[in-house]
Amino acid sequence: MNFGLQGKLTVVSGSTAGIGLAIAATLAPEGATVVVNGRTQARVDAALKSIQQRVPGADLRGVAADLGTSAGVERFLHQIPSADVLVNNLGIFEPKPFLEIPDGDWVRFFEVNVLSGVRLARAYLPGMLKKNWGRIIFISSESAQHIPAEMIHYGMTKTATPCCPAPPLQKAPPISSTAWPGNRS
Repeated sequence: MNFGLQGKLTVVSGSTAGIGLAIAATLAPEGATVVVNGRTQARVDAALKSIQQRVPGADLRGVAADLGTSAGVERFLHQIPSADVLVNNLGIFEPKPFLEIPDGDWVRFFEVNVLSGVRLARAYLPGMLKKNWGRIIFISSESAQHIPAEMIHYGMTKTATPCCPAPPLQKAPPISSTAWPGNRS
């Protein structure tokens, strides 16, 4: 594939496993510098090694930071102050009956699954606008449309995710989109 990312700096949040790791590994052979992120250095190092084995010579950087907190986002931005491509993939989930979900869980899910991407997009968008180029992608889920009864708090955040990039970017040069993995029928 050729996504036209040669020489671009790409950030993939929550990229030490699953969809995020697959996205990072897919971008690595495109000639982009790929920033891998996770909460611990050990997981970031393991992801970097995995991608390097699949794509020898890939231009990779790793930053351990908990993007589910404003302090973690600030630490991350101190190391990666600008980006050409932002893939907001970070997300948490857990099955739990509705009546057993305390307020703190609702807040934590919103902060990790929604605000992490909002904070990064707010930080990177001005630079993209200045360059007249950039990409901001929010990864959502089929749970946004088919909310699982046992994961209502997760589904709520995935319903909010597609709303994040739309209004501020409607007239902006960077292309913004939401990816919806899974069956949307």
